[in-house]
Amino acid sequence: MNICIVARGLKIPVTNYGGTERVIWGLGKELHAMGHSITFLVPPGSHCDFARILTLDENEDLNDQIPEDIDLVHLNYTPKNSLRKPSLITMHGNPGPTEELDINTVFISKNHAARYNADVFVYNGLLWEDYPAPILDKSRNGYHFLGKAKWSVKNAVGAMEIARLLKEELSVIGGKKWTSRNFKNGFFHLFNNNIKFYGYLGNEKKQTVMERSKGLIFPVLWHEPFGLAIIESLYAGCPVFGTEFGSLKELITPEIGFTSNSIKELASAIESFKADPQTCHNYARDHFNSKKMTLAYLDLYKRVLNGEQLNRKRPTYNPVLNQASKKT
Repeated sequence: MNICIVARGLKIPVTNYGGTERVIWGLGKELHAMGHSITFLVPPGSHCDFARILTLDENEDLNDQIPEDIDLVHLNYTPKNSLRKPSLITMHGNPGPTEELDINTVFISKNHAARYNADVFVYNGLLWEDYPAPILDKSRNGYHFLGKAKWSVKNAVGAMEIARLLKEELSVIGGKKWTSRNFKNGFFHLFNNNIKFYGYLGNEKKQTVMERSKGLIFPVLWHEPFGLAIIESLYAGCPVFGTEFGSLKELITPEIGFTSNSIKELASAIESFKADPQTCHNYARDHFNSKKMTLAYLDLYKRVLNGEQLNRKRPTYNPVLNQASKKT
């Protein structure tokens, strides 16, 4: 099968920070290993040794940029015009109430699909061979937060408050001390010597920090479609403690973490939680890997090529399930 993976704003391969880039890279590599021919239609500056790279021009009709030999197009955003080739779309974010979604839109968790009255989802997976093998028996001290700290919905301030209640050190991966705008509601945390800011880290440095951590504190205030920070942390042997918004309650089982919308409940659970780094690692490795994700997409590719519509009806925004989250 000749498959074209289209992504805007996602230069590959990722060299430092990057989430969706790692997902589509792993997908392409697994498809190639299974004998399929891969073309990436992506922003300038991308390169790849296992696939054809074409440069996406967002000002031109996408139909004119898809090579004739392509059998199926896998988009990672909703295009302006419908495609002539068979296609599906992975939705990585949370579309607004007025955005029109294609009937072949694939969501990335069960909760994500439900919030758009849809049926089809595929969990994200990562190519774990691109990550250093974690050292799971290291001594662990303190906790970590992983995400774009300047986004207030990621609630880095909430993670800092939980760490303060626990009297524990917190490593903030994905935020710089003096440039994170969301700290206006927790300015005093910037002067807490137990808060360490690491900025954006690549796989090796990120894993080094997480290997020393007793767990991920992830009290997000929005409906997280999936949460790559969750599975990256689990892979490093860290349990995950988060709110119940979006996919979190779905992904975080009692064996590998705890969810609550109360900061005090989260702090109490973290204090008493008995973590097994090997169990956390195995859960991420076995359930959220690129191969498992790719096999699920292959089933959907076949359905599309057979003329099926993936969802029973066009996905639409569900206002009740997408209600704004409340602070913990």
